[in-house]
Amino acid sequence: MPPVPDARPTLRLALDAAEKVLAEGAHPERARRDTETLLLHVLKTNVPDVNLAWLIAHDGETLAADAAASFCDLIERRLAGEPIQYITGEAEFYDLPFYVNRDVLIPRPETEHLVEKTIALAAEFVRPKIVDVGTGSAAIAVALAHALPLAEITATDISAGALAVAKANAARNGVADRVRFLEGDLLEPVAGEHFDIVVSNPPYVPESDRATLDVEVRDYEPSQALFAGEDGLAIYRRLIPAAFGALVPGGFVTLEIGYGQRAGIEALLAREGFAGIEFIADLQGIARVAVAQRTSS
Repeated sequence: MPPVPDARPTLRLALDAAEKVLAEGAHPERARRDTETLLLHVLKTNVPDVNLAWLIAHDGETLAADAAASFCDLIERRLAGEPIQYITGEAEFYDLPFYVNRDVLIPRPETEHLVEKTIALAAEFVRPKIVDVGTGSAAIAVALAHALPLAEITATDISAGALAVAKANAARNGVADRVRFLEGDLLEPVAGEHFDIVVSNPPYVPESDRATLDVEVRDYEPSQALFAGEDGLAIYRRLIPAAFGALVPGGFVTLEIGYGQRAGIEALLAREGFAGIEFIADLQGIARVAVAQRTSS
C-alpha cells in the first residue's frame, strides 16, 4: 500500500497518506512523528537545514518524484518494524548526536541515569581514569568525555563493527582525541591497567524474554548486545569480578541493570567484596543503575 496518492503529491498530502499507513502498524501513537521524521530525512538531501517548522510552512509545496519514491521506501521499512533511528542513521543521547546502525544498540534515555551517576562519582578524582565496557555506539564514553574534560577515558567492545561506529561518534562530537578505543571481551583489552571507575551497560536481557520483545528490538538490534543467558546475569558474573580487579582502592563500578535484577546484582557485588552498594531508580521507579565501591583495604 503506497503511502502517497500519486507520484508528485504536496508535502501535506504525502504526510497525511503516510501517517495513515503507519497508523496501521505496531505503534500508531508514533505515526505522525515518525512520518515527519522520515520526510525530513528525505528532504535534507536537497535542503540541509530543513526542520519541522520549515515543513509546516512549506507543506503546500510539491514533493519531487524521486523524493516521493524514497519516502515510500522509508515508510515501508518503518511499517515492517525497522527502528526509526536505523532508518535515518541518527539518534540523540545526552543532548548529543550519534550515528547508529545495526552493529550497535540504539541509545536509551534510561542510560542517562548511568551517565549522570558516573559524572557525579568522577568528581571525587582529580583526573578520573574511566573505562566504558561494551561501549557500542560510544554514547556513554562520548557523553562522559563531554562532561569531564579532565577525564582519561577508555572504551572497549568485542565487536569491530560497533567500534567503527563508536570511533565515528567520538569524531563527530569532537572527542576523538579524548577516548581510547580497544577491541576485545569486557576488560581483557586493558588487562593489568587500573581505573577509578568501571562503567558498563552490558547485555542483560534473559533469553527467555526474547519472544516478548518488540519486533523493533528483537529483529533489528544486535542480539550479542542484548541477551545474556537464561537469567540475564551471564555477563555480570564475569564483569563484576573483572571490575573489582581493575579498580583502584576506593574506585567505583557503575552498571545499568534490567527489570527484576536488583537482588541478583546485589548478591554478585557483595560476594566479590564490593561495599557501599546502592541502586538508582528510573522515572518509573525501576532500579536501573547499580553502584558499588572497591574498599581501600
